[in-house]
Amino acid sequence: MFRNRFLLVLLLPLLLLTMAFRQSPLVDPPPIAVPAGMNDVQVGKAVKAALLGRGWTVTDEQAGSTSAQLSRDEWVAKIRVDFDTKHVQIRYVDSKNLKYEVERDGTRLIHSNYMGWMQYLSGDIGRNLELISATAG
Repeated sequence: MFRNRFLLVLLLPLLLLTMAFRQSPLVDPPPIAVPAGMNDVQVGKAVKAALLGRGWTVTDEQAGSTSAQLSRDEWVAKIRVDFDTKHVQIRYVDSKNLKYEVERDGTRLIHSNYMGWMQYLSGDIGRNLELISATAG
């Protein structure tokens, strides 16, 4: 019993330290293909619905571009989603307290959670595009 507690006391700080430094290479998601026959308004609606559905706040909307941010307590992530009738592209803009850094070789790093959020958001945008395309056609 004592030995198990001793190991826990030794390993807990290491585990917390490992969790604190979880970084992944920051790579913008690949472009999302837009189904044929969709117009800019439909694509913009698919993008905005995905952002709002994942808790993002839309901060700016222009023709072919939507900016958004996700904020929780001490951190903020900002992205820009550019789109036309062919592709949707999500791009990192800025962040606060997400361990963003650029290494000497130019590799961008960010907290691993950010990359998961981009994966989910890309999937939601793709599904929204398919749904709108299917109901419009």
